[in-house]
Amino acid sequence: MDLQALAASPVGTLVPIEGLDTRTGRTYKHKAFVPTALPHELVLEPSTYSAISDAVAEVVRLDEASKKLPSPSSLAQTTIRVEAVSTTALAGSRTSLIEVLKGEILPRYKRSPAAIEAINYIQAADHGLTWTKNEPISIGLINYLHKALLKDTPADTHAGTPRSTVTFIGDSPTLEESRFVPPPPEHLHDSLRSWIEWANKADQIPTLAKIALSHYQFETLHPFTEGNGRLGRLICTLQLARSRQITHPLLHLSTWMLSKKFQYHDHLLQCSKKGRFDEWIQFFCQAVQHRSRETTRKIDELIHWRREIVNELHRRGRRGVIHQIVKNLIGYPVVTPQMAAGQHSVSYQAANAAILHLEDMKILHEQTGGAYGRIFAAPQVLSIISP
Repeated sequence: MDLQALAASPVGTLVPIEGLDTRTGRTYKHKAFVPTALPHELVLEPSTYSAISDAVAEVVRLDEASKKLPSPSSLAQTTIRVEAVSTTALAGSRTSLIEVLKGEILPRYKRSPAAIEAINYIQAADHGLTWTKNEPISIGLINYLHKALLKDTPADTHAGTPRSTVTFIGDSPTLEESRFVPPPPEHLHDSLRSWIEWANKADQIPTLAKIALSHYQFETLHPFTEGNGRLGRLICTLQLARSRQITHPLLHLSTWMLSKKFQYHDHLLQCSKKGRFDEWIQFFCQAVQHRSRETTRKIDELIHWRREIVNELHRRGRRGVIHQIVKNLIGYPVVTPQMAAGQHSVSYQAANAAILHLEDMKILHEQTGGAYGRIFAAPQVLSIISP
């Protein structure tokens, strides 16, 4: 931890801390960084306003592209699952999109630990998106989402309650050698209250700048023992959705953040050291711009894929539920006969026959290799939407 740089920070102060590190059995005497409250007025560089404008333009294009989909809300469900894979990877747990999609169908005891974390994220995101349609983000919601994120993981016992101990960020063996020490617990209550009030207050700060700074402040406070990164990135998704800049929650940032992992973490630290919010906001806007553009491209590819399949089905004279199954694959590229029968109000036999025909056409591929409990996936759709 660069104490000299942080002591000179214009956006926070160092406070003394001491105690016993229960992991090493050693006592420590060090300092922690407490960020000051975020400003309600912000003077930004022209280049930052330009970055915001470019990012917003891509969000608008994405929103327009989504209107071409038969069911944008269905694709939103899949983009949340892609985000779950990427945000979990940023936290150090690796899984794949197909493993997560199969994991949602399989009993919980058959899921890998990484798939459990990703599925927890999906369930937390679903709850948060439903909540924020009508209500602002609150401390109570954040505690609930944190508990949902860590359900059935080793950190479950600490979930849903802000930490009561000192923590640090980085892979160093001791607190003194760590990359960063967030505020001690006695500073968290007031700091969190100040942060949520700032985040929900209407002001003249551009929306993307506000979400970027809100994310910085949350990650700097690091209010929980574990899961802060996943929760902080989920809050970004909720804030983007609540801003109404995009009709459906199709915009998620973790895939880009994962590809820029070291820059992402360094920009957050540099904010604390130098208070240069412009650089962080521009970086954040790059993420928004890139992910918006990529998702727009994927939407075009999915629409083209579906059109080709539908045309082929017409050439083969196929009618009925098979068309509805293909339509749904854009939004959820995994299906079982039971799922299809329930979704489209047809018999199991009709759904199974349609799925087997799609398998013969190489549109679906069976994933389990078994005769029972079969799960079918659309490999071309998975290829398009995977991170």
